[in-house]
Amino acid sequence: MPSLDFELEEAAFHGFHAQHRQGLEAALAQYLATLTEALAQAGGIEVSRMEGRIKDKAECVRKFSRKYRTALEESNTPYTIAAYISDLIGVRVVCLYEDEIDKITQAVRQHFEVIEVTDKTAAVEGTESAFGYKGLHLDLKPRWSAETAPLLHGLPLAAYPFELQVRTIVQDAWAVLDHKIKYKKSIPGALKRRINVLAALFELADREFRQIRDATEAQLLAAPDDTETTTPAALAQEQTPVVSSDLNAFTFLKIASHFFNDYSFEPRRVDSFVADVQGWAPGITRTGFNTLLRENIGTVKRYKQYIEEQRGGRKLNPYAVMRHSLYLGNKEQFAAALGRFACDTFEAWLREYKPATGPS
Repeated sequence: MPSLDFELEEAAFHGFHAQHRQGLEAALAQYLATLTEALAQAGGIEVSRMEGRIKDKAECVRKFSRKYRTALEESNTPYTIAAYISDLIGVRVVCLYEDEIDKITQAVRQHFEVIEVTDKTAAVEGTESAFGYKGLHLDLKPRWSAETAPLLHGLPLAAYPFELQVRTIVQDAWAVLDHKIKYKKSIPGALKRRINVLAALFELADREFRQIRDATEAQLLAAPDDTETTTPAALAQEQTPVVSSDLNAFTFLKIASHFFNDYSFEPRRVDSFVADVQGWAPGITRTGFNTLLRENIGTVKRYKQYIEEQRGGRKLNPYAVMRHSLYLGNKEQFAAALGRFACDTFEAWLREYKPATGPS
């Protein structure tokens, strides 16, 4: 029964926390699994980190005392502490970019019922003098399903709500540092202004990372595509030649994705490979690179088939195929593209099989 006896209710809450600890841990594991699946299904969301915790009972009591106790006792309203703790289970999702927060929220709403939403970003931006961390907090509870029923051990669904915090990496970093700032209400105005300037720099960093991502994607879309304009048919028709440009990551992806349309090219590896190609052939153009692939990849694919059938499951990934194609197109210039063993094996195959060359 609710009461106004704080010591009695504190002891009751400690008992509640101990009694439900196992169920809370099981619920947390299920919520993390459900969130992971929901975000994977949504697609296009880059999650840096997802973590969860069960809130310590002493921390729960301190939160209740700080936020609710005084008002309840002044209004002579009986209470139980558990009823005011919505974040016994807490989950944090850290994403890369600001615009992914809304995507995460939409995905979460498909699997959980929203009890309350607290927009920390709007709260901070709504005042000129305050500072604090940004992000989105959602109080959630699971929707009823056959999968969640066994988890609750016969308790009502409302017994296990949880709080989901959604932040960007930059917001998360600021939150950690913000919590280290002591005596926030008492520090002098000049120091508060310095902290607000720092908060603004973090906000600018968040915005810049998103804009850099968007600009990079725009560069990729705008990169010229030589895979059509340099085909033999196009050249035979004496179409107006396209002015070429140096090979870079963006033009490389346009060309490589044409030849390997089912392969996911990881950005860091793309940068490294393009740097290698530029080192072997300084000033190589996108047209030159595309021509070397187009004219030699058919032969290399036959070699790839031979290797994978005859050499105990050894695989040639797209980068290996491109290295062999470059080497076959200009052995002197791209001698360093293959190691000694790979080069000797390829040359032995070429001498024995003498496969026909030509477009793939």
